[in-house]
Amino acid sequence: MAFEGLSEKLESVFKKLKGRGKVKEADVKEVMREVRLALLEADVNYKVAKDFIAAVTQRATGNQVLESLTPAQHIIKIVNEELTVLMGSAHSEIKLASKPPTVIMMCGLQGSGKTTHSAKLAGYYKKQGKRPLLAACDIYRPAAIDQLKVVGERVGVPVFELGDKENPVTIARKARNHARDYGHDILILDTAGRLHIDKELMAELTSMKSEASPDEILLVIDAMTGQDAVNVAKSFDETLGIDGVIVTKMDGDTRGGAALSVKAVTGKPIKFVGMGEKLDQLEPFYPDRMASRILGMGDMLSLIEKAQTDVDSKEALRVAERLKSNAFDLNDLLDQMRQMRKMGPLSSIIGMLPGGGKVSDEETEQGENELRRMENIIGSMTTLEREKPDIINPSRKRRIAAGSGTKVEDVNRLLTQFRQMQRMFKLLGGKGKKGKRRRLPFDPSQLSGMGM
Repeated sequence: MAFEGLSEKLESVFKKLKGRGKVKEADVKEVMREVRLALLEADVNYKVAKDFIAAVTQRATGNQVLESLTPAQHIIKIVNEELTVLMGSAHSEIKLASKPPTVIMMCGLQGSGKTTHSAKLAGYYKKQGKRPLLAACDIYRPAAIDQLKVVGERVGVPVFELGDKENPVTIARKARNHARDYGHDILILDTAGRLHIDKELMAELTSMKSEASPDEILLVIDAMTGQDAVNVAKSFDETLGIDGVIVTKMDGDTRGGAALSVKAVTGKPIKFVGMGEKLDQLEPFYPDRMASRILGMGDMLSLIEKAQTDVDSKEALRVAERLKSNAFDLNDLLDQMRQMRKMGPLSSIIGMLPGGGKVSDEETEQGENELRRMENIIGSMTTLEREKPDIINPSRKRRIAAGSGTKVEDVNRLLTQFRQMQRMFKLLGGKGKKGKRRRLPFDPSQLSGMGM
């Protein structure tokens, strides 16, 4: 995940600070030197890192902080606030036109993920009840039009295209007319990229801007390219004038410097981040939430919103009723694991939880493997066995293990864990005398090995 290295270093730095009790100005400056090195190692722009450290140091060396009973917490709070300011303070939305269609022009270098994220953005707006239209304005890259049609079909959004013989500027103008005539309220122009910035590319984009009058020009940059991405953003903004940025591959093993630097260098906000290869893995960018993730505080708001979007509410209510009536069975457990899968990889979910950064990649992978193993075991059971696990005798266990590619010990462990879950739900749902909740006669942490 992005910022993983930075998060670990900052956590280590602040851990030292917390252990000192009383903090002096010299301690703050020493810690800030380490924070500065951590930012530079994360590929944050040098000037941006320098200004950030200066702002934090000025606030953190005030008497109110140094004389506080909890100076370390105050300093962490200041770092959190300054990180938020650095990345833009507040979430910046795309401005929708008062008179449709809203025209969004996507630009960027080749390989940044422009075509894929054009489709992701179209899918994002379709989920909000809009009627988006994609326009294929890249006539140079081989199969670019076909790629847009494929990803457009996968998100259920039509593609306007005139082949690779028509001029891109003409395509943009005709696409706008088509969107207006056929009731599309969002038009997304997928433009051509180049391996590097050149006059020909910029001249074409400037002509398209003049002809199509876009309401928003979004630059797509690859987080993996670090400071190069920031330099690209600066060049595009100076020549074309961009309104915002989409940072892709934020789920990869990237240092994250681009996301921390682009707003300070260009003055233009990050509006979305790509968090995976799937076409639904596009998230609005919230600076305060990202700052919390970087400092290991989690991002519960984004997790809740993701659950509301990806999890079937009717299914959740059905399971809740079954839990209340003590009717929860292995079919329900399997459904819940599949619902969780819709929210993305386990690593992305853990990353949104407070302290999630402490979970290693190996532990996350073990959790993924355990979930897959549980799914395979339940999938190898008959309908009756899922409804009534108590009928699973040794011969049935051997058959289930063989069918799921696991061992009998794995089947036994799953059944034991499931019985513990049933017992816990029953106790939590039951009431003792005078309507009071019963106390659990066992430690719930015993269930931590269940991979849930």
